[in-house]
Amino acid sequence: MKIICIGRNYTNHIEELHNERPTEPVVFMKPDSAVLLKQHPFVIPEFSEDVHHEIEIIVKISKVGKYIEPKFAHKYYDEISVGIDFTARDLQDKLKAKGLPWEKAKAFDGSAVIGEFLPKNQFSSLENITFELTNNNKTVQISNSSFMLWKIDELISYVSQFFTLKIGDIIFTGTPEGVAAVKPDDVLEGFLEGQQLFRIQVK
Repeated sequence: MKIICIGRNYTNHIEELHNERPTEPVVFMKPDSAVLLKQHPFVIPEFSEDVHHEIEIIVKISKVGKYIEPKFAHKYYDEISVGIDFTARDLQDKLKAKGLPWEKAKAFDGSAVIGEFLPKNQFSSLENITFELTNNNKTVQISNSSFMLWKIDELISYVSQFFTLKIGDIIFTGTPEGVAAVKPDDVLEGFLEGQQLFRIQVK
């Protein structure tokens, strides 16, 4: 499986990091080794002193597709969840300043938290879903899919132009504002429409 991630998909987060608003989705990838194993803590890597949490709505691809039209994209996934795209912000800033790829800051081992998946048909509209991240029981990120610059089906169509989507692939759809550094002993919990889908400890 591969993990396809979308950057800069929420205006407030773009402004938060002083980035330029893109004219098309920003795409990067994580390897399967980035998946944080179930029941494992997230260990802050030695190469960073500023790892940020980024909660995102995620979707799991359920059939093989290439050059998918937006109107058919809904047929290529049945489940959604929330996850965290952990980012070594200090390292990312250095790489961006040099015009280099982000992989070392975004795709390191354990950098992708994947919550429990829910059937998408239990939601009345995927374009109006609230999701939230708490840190030590305090809300640190909260938003709604309605604020996405590109909606889920548009993202599936877009990325399928470049990569064949296969069963089990995961798409991270972008994070809203509120990203911040994690510290040892933090407990992060992710919610979709009020339902807890992951809980992890930071070490």
